[in-house]
Amino acid sequence: MSVNLEREAKLQVPVGFRLPDLGGDGLEAVARPAERLVTTYVDTPDLRIARWGSSLRHRKGEGWTVKLPAAGEGGSLLSRKEHVFDGEDPRKLPVAAADLVRAFVRAAELAPVARLQTKRTAVELKDELGRSVAQITDDEVSVMDGRRVGARFREVEVELDPGTPADVAEALVARLREAGAGDVENVSKLRRALGPAAEEGPDVVIDELEGDVTVVRVVRRALAASAVRLIVHDPGVRVGDDPEDVHQARVATRRLRSDLRTFRDVVDAEWAGPLRDELKWLGAALGDVRDAEVLRDRLRSRASRLPDADQFEADALVDGLDARRVETRDALLGSMREPRYVELLDSIVDAAHDPRVVDEAASSPARELLAPVLERPWKHLETAIEHVVSDPTDEALHAARIRAKRVRYAAEAVAPVFGKTAGKFAEAAADLQDVLGEHQDAVVAGAWLREARTGEHAFVAGALAGFETQAAREARDEWPEAWKALSRKKLRFWT
Repeated sequence: MSVNLEREAKLQVPVGFRLPDLGGDGLEAVARPAERLVTTYVDTPDLRIARWGSSLRHRKGEGWTVKLPAAGEGGSLLSRKEHVFDGEDPRKLPVAAADLVRAFVRAAELAPVARLQTKRTAVELKDELGRSVAQITDDEVSVMDGRRVGARFREVEVELDPGTPADVAEALVARLREAGAGDVENVSKLRRALGPAAEEGPDVVIDELEGDVTVVRVVRRALAASAVRLIVHDPGVRVGDDPEDVHQARVATRRLRSDLRTFRDVVDAEWAGPLRDELKWLGAALGDVRDAEVLRDRLRSRASRLPDADQFEADALVDGLDARRVETRDALLGSMREPRYVELLDSIVDAAHDPRVVDEAASSPARELLAPVLERPWKHLETAIEHVVSDPTDEALHAARIRAKRVRYAAEAVAPVFGKTAGKFAEAAADLQDVLGEHQDAVVAGAWLREARTGEHAFVAGALAGFETQAAREARDEWPEAWKALSRKKLRFWT
């Protein structure tokens, strides 16, 4: 598999449009041979992949490509990550390509949904050193309906090479528009071919809540928010090039479990219990990878503070953590390829659509019925803090962190109903969670380093352990202030 970041701007062009001379200003325009492309797009019958802003295609001579949304740079550019897989047979989808769209597809069947024939004329722009800067392609596209042409459209694309500044695209777009091109319309070829059916949006939507809302709408919104988070980050977890994807997927599973606990008095226990158990299974697999990544990255950051003479040894010590990450990541990916995971995704999506809220609560005003949901987690947090005050062990501080997180998640779940005060309470809970989390991370890192001090890297392990001891001490000094801010009576919006 190869991965590219595609950055392009798409413009519609009128009949008779011709590409202008795009050379000059230190750039040379080189015409490329004309091409005829045959592309088959694959999706579910209800176009789930397209509706999540992605695509799965096979193109003769290029193999299989999965396109996923990427963070954009603003302006005219549409950014997507292209994952390209070998495979000349359009009937044989590589397993790795299917994995990247699994969260969108789940148990649904895949089949061809569009076949395009494209006549492409292209110009490559090179700088004074002969390096490629951008490609401008003029595509005449025929949407095939069997053997006949069902529709036609034409578009011009400006695609930047890696490292080319975004303002180059802006300048090229301006020159194309001066030559008669229309506005930038960053709509994919697939969406143009499929029409309105591909524009419906994803099959999980986070509702906006305004005014007096019912309990079922609040529960649905909370579950949908985490379902979207998990689905969006699933492909990144599988690719593995950004630790944030594992972090966000883990947060999604934790929030889902927490929300089902928060709403326990209004949801069907026989429905919520098994779902929470399956989420715990997935969360544990994600947690093993995340914990390994956090420890590795934390110690790498600490190692940078050591004298230059100790850097090599420190790097060798920390690099040993990569083996743990690889092991836990392999186990996670194995779990994500099991039917159990797909079944869990379907259950999560079903919950986001139709949560099993008990009949007597479903249509009740949320502001009245959900006011007490903070009482239990708040009392649990108060008890945990009392334990810390009376016996401030590492274990007691860790337990308080867990309780602070549950309070925060509960507050965020009902914040759309209770407004700014609930939001401020959640922010204060997050501050307490963060400082207690820093303490726990320091404790975990210190324990790992104490074991490492018996080996060949004992000196640098001891030096790094000193940093962690100091970090834990500072967190112990800081958490009471965070607790004081959170425990202000005016923030208790549920009373």
